[in-house]
Amino acid sequence: MAEYRISIYGRKQSEWDQLASWIVNNELYSENVVWLIQIPRLYNVYKEMGIVTSFQNILDNIFIPLFEVTVDPDSHPQLHVFLKQVVGLDLVDDESKPERRPTKHMPRPDEWTNVFNPAFSYYAYYCYANLYTLNKLRESKGMSTIKFRPHSGEAGDIDHLAATFLTAHNIAHGINLRKSPVLQYLYYLAQIGLAMSPLSNNSLFLDYHRNPFPMFFLRGLNVSLSTDDPLQIHLTKEPLVEEYSIAASVWKLSSCDLCEIARNSVYQSGFSHALKSHWIGKHYYKRGPDGNDIHKTNVPHIRVEFRDTVG
Repeated sequence: MAEYRISIYGRKQSEWDQLASWIVNNELYSENVVWLIQIPRLYNVYKEMGIVTSFQNILDNIFIPLFEVTVDPDSHPQLHVFLKQVVGLDLVDDESKPERRPTKHMPRPDEWTNVFNPAFSYYAYYCYANLYTLNKLRESKGMSTIKFRPHSGEAGDIDHLAATFLTAHNIAHGINLRKSPVLQYLYYLAQIGLAMSPLSNNSLFLDYHRNPFPMFFLRGLNVSLSTDDPLQIHLTKEPLVEEYSIAASVWKLSSCDLCEIARNSVYQSGFSHALKSHWIGKHYYKRGPDGNDIHKTNVPHIRVEFRDTVG
């Protein structure tokens, strides 16, 4: 089972139809795979190239086709089929790049016509706002919804994690939570999922032995192990097994620990309620032992009760 990421850039509205056509015409469908759409934060590049005139152009190019196909599936038939497999929207870019801090009087997207890239929180807010409205519309029509699951807290300003605490369903990375006990506690209380990739972090930003994953796990944050850029980072044909085996060896994780991390991974994933019920129990969404099916998760009730009681 896997969640694959694929990019929509927001340079033109036809990108969605081109992607959907590629998926449908090549029959790239599997019950074992769902898709996340990642949006690179590259407004400044497109502005300098003359592709867009304002930030609103990017939002329009990303969201107008989604609203159109929701209102009238026949307007984009292949996109309608593809969206049944899309479970999340991601924001990606190098978070370590310096950026202007957001202020109280930020220009609206249609007024953002300068060459500077908006702050991370600006992207996050407008993606979340549009996605929230889109999901309400899709819910009203009995269609699948799309969760906001950005990369956040891999590097850069701690404000990124504050923005995604308010807007995101899950995030990727989140290693900068180690710098903010307050935000770390908020993520713990809300049980916002952190899909962490220690081997990727080790290659780019943070030495493996300094990674906060084991600390977050011990404190009860909702953490899972994930691959990131496996063709570049990993050395074997099973990159996720590589993540688990190295983490287990370096941090001396027990079989119970690994089962709990795997359970968190299923819980965070975008797969359907029916599949999650099959994998980790029909009451998986409940807190405490009531939500744990030990015959499926292999996680003892006492571990789950401890997590719930300490919270």
